[in-house]
Amino acid sequence: MKALHALFTAVHATIALMFALVALAMLWIAGSKGWNALSNGLGSQESMAIVEALGVLAAAVVALQISQTIVEEEVIRDAHISGPTRVRRFVSRFMVVLVVALSIEGLIATFKAQEEASSLLYSSALIAACGFLLFGWGMFVHLNRSAEELEPEAMEAAKGEDHKINQ
Repeated sequence: MKALHALFTAVHATIALMFALVALAMLWIAGSKGWNALSNGLGSQESMAIVEALGVLAAAVVALQISQTIVEEEVIRDAHISGPTRVRRFVSRFMVVLVVALSIEGLIATFKAQEEASSLLYSSALIAACGFLLFGWGMFVHLNRSAEELEPEAMEAAKGEDHKINQ
């Protein structure tokens, strides 16, 4: 069983590495888009290219944050996502990244909608979805707090694992 557990840890580390490599590739793409836009002048097409580069940067941040979360939770801490505190932490880390990335994508879509009014519905739906995600996340955290109060030992166990990250 320990060999199987070590295999899962290695697979998680590999996945985290792949997310980090994708984040670096996206960083390169965003830099290239931004550089090309700046070298062509600062017209309306170039400003849209810079806004698109921002979207790629947001996706890079998402990929990097997912990589960091996997490394911290699955490789370093070797945490089991079973207690309410651990679930709240894991979901909250993911939701922060997701909501920020979708908000930036909604902002980019709004800028693009200035050229095509038909795409304004898409940007509105994205921003509304971010609102629903924030509401759902807030409800989850609120309801999860009462579950944490029923299992104080799970909160202490989660806090006890934090020293592995702060070293």
